[in-house]
Amino acid sequence: MIKRYFRRHPIRTRRALEILPGFFSWSLILFPFWGSLVIPTVVAYYVITFAVYWLYRSIMLAVLSIAAHFKIKAASKFDWIKDLQQQFPQKWQSIHHVIIIPTYQEPLSTLERTITALTKQSYPLKNLHVMVSFEQREGQAAKKKAKQLNQKFKNQFGHFWTTFHPDIKDEVKGKSANTCWGAKQAKKLLIDKAKIPINKVTITSEDADAVFHHHYFAYLAYEFLSQKNPYDHVWQGGIVFYNNIWQVPTPVRVMASVFSVTQMYILMREDRLVNFSTYSTSLKHVVEIGYWDTDVIPEDYRFFFKSYFAKKGKFSVKPIFLPIWADAPQSTGFWDTMTNQYQQLKRWAWGVSDDAYIIRQYVLTEGVPFWDKTIRVFKVIEDHFLWPVNWFAITISAILPPLLNENFNRTIMGKTLPQVTSTLLTMSLISMIVIFVIDARNRPPRPNRKNPLSYLLQPLEFLLLPVIGFFFSALPGIDAHTRLMLGKYIEYKVTEKV
Repeated sequence: MIKRYFRRHPIRTRRALEILPGFFSWSLILFPFWGSLVIPTVVAYYVITFAVYWLYRSIMLAVLSIAAHFKIKAASKFDWIKDLQQQFPQKWQSIHHVIIIPTYQEPLSTLERTITALTKQSYPLKNLHVMVSFEQREGQAAKKKAKQLNQKFKNQFGHFWTTFHPDIKDEVKGKSANTCWGAKQAKKLLIDKAKIPINKVTITSEDADAVFHHHYFAYLAYEFLSQKNPYDHVWQGGIVFYNNIWQVPTPVRVMASVFSVTQMYILMREDRLVNFSTYSTSLKHVVEIGYWDTDVIPEDYRFFFKSYFAKKGKFSVKPIFLPIWADAPQSTGFWDTMTNQYQQLKRWAWGVSDDAYIIRQYVLTEGVPFWDKTIRVFKVIEDHFLWPVNWFAITISAILPPLLNENFNRTIMGKTLPQVTSTLLTMSLISMIVIFVIDARNRPPRPNRKNPLSYLLQPLEFLLLPVIGFFFSALPGIDAHTRLMLGKYIEYKVTEKV
C-alpha cells in the first residue's frame, strides 16, 4: 500500500519528505519551551534521555578516534609498494587510477598544490590519469588556468587532461554535475580511446583543495586487488582540515579540529561510514550506475545510496587509514571567513535534502535485506535530523522546566534535573579532551614556536565550543532544514579559497 502511494504520488511524497526534517527538528527544539509549561516531567525525561545518548556518542568518539589515530600513524609509515610487489607481483602495475578534480573559481595556486601532491605519489605516475574539470561559465579565467596547468603537468602522469563543463539544461550547477562530466570525458579518453581495460581502473573524486598522502594510491591499489569484488566498494580516507589550520581565525580552527578528528573516528564505523568530499571507487561501477547524478547539490551521500540501492545492498564503504589534507574555510578578512564557514556548513547541512531520495528508495527498492537497509537509512536520518537539535538539547533544555514552571521547580525532579544532566554532560567532556589531544598530535606544527603563550592558549580555544557550536552548527543546520521545509532551495556556492 505504501509503495503504491509512493509510485502514484512522486511529487507529493517528495515534498512531504522534504518537510519532514524541518518539522522534526523544529518540534524537538521548541518542545522544551512549551512542554515545560504543560508536561514538564515528560520534558525532563526527554532531556535526560538525550544527555545519556550524548554521553554514549562521546564515549564512542573518544575510544574509536584513538584507535583510528594509531591505525593512521601505522598506515602512514607502511611500505605499501613493497607489500604490493610481494602480494600481487604480476597484477599490481596493471591497476590504473583516474582522478577527477572538479573546479570552479579555484585559485591557480590551490590547483597547483593539489596536482603537485599527486606527482609525489609512491605509485607509478604513468598509472595515474588526471582530469581537471573546469566550469565553462568561468570563462577566460578557466582557460588561462587550464593552459598553465597543461604546460606544467602534461608530461608528469600517464595522462593529464583538462575539460570544460558546459551549462546543460536541467542540471544543477555544482560539484556533482561537474564530476559526472569529467568522469565521462575521462572514460572516453582512457577506456574508449587508449583501450585501458575498465575492470582495472579506479576513479577518484578529489576536491580541488585536497592533498593526498603520498601512499594513497598504492594503498588504494592494494585494497582494490585484495577485495573479492572490488566493484562493490567505495574507499574513503580521513579528511583533515589542516592545510591552512594556522592561518584561519580561532572559531574556524576549532571547528576544523573537531571535524578532522570526527572524520578519523568515522573510519572505524563501517556500519555508518559514507563517502565524503574526496573518495575513490571503480570506474566500472560508476559506469554501471550511470555516473553521478546531475540534479543534486550534495553528491557524496547521493552517490553512496544510489550505489547501495542499485546493488541491492551489496555495496559498502571501506576505510583507507591515511590522511587527506583539506582547507578550512578562509577568506580575506575575519568576517568574510566567518561567513565562508557558515556557508560551507549550511551546504553540508543541505545534505538533508537527500533524505527524501533515500527514504523513497528505501520504500520502493526491492531485494535489499530489510535490517541492513533499515539500519543504514536510520543512521543517516539520525545524523541529519538531529543536526540542528543537538546544540539546543545539550545546552539549554535542562534549565527550561525548572525555570519556566515554578510548580515543577519545587519537585525533587525539578531540583535535581540540572544537576543530573550537568553530570552526564560533564562526563561527555572526555571526548573533547580526546579531540584536543589527537588534533594536537596530527595537525602541522605551529609556525610561531617561539611564543610559549600560544601553546598555553591552544587548549582554551575549545572553551569557545558552546558559542561556536551555536553559530556554526545549530544555525546553519536549522537554516538548511527550514529552507528545505519551505521549498526555498539553495544554490551551490564554492567555498572561497585564498
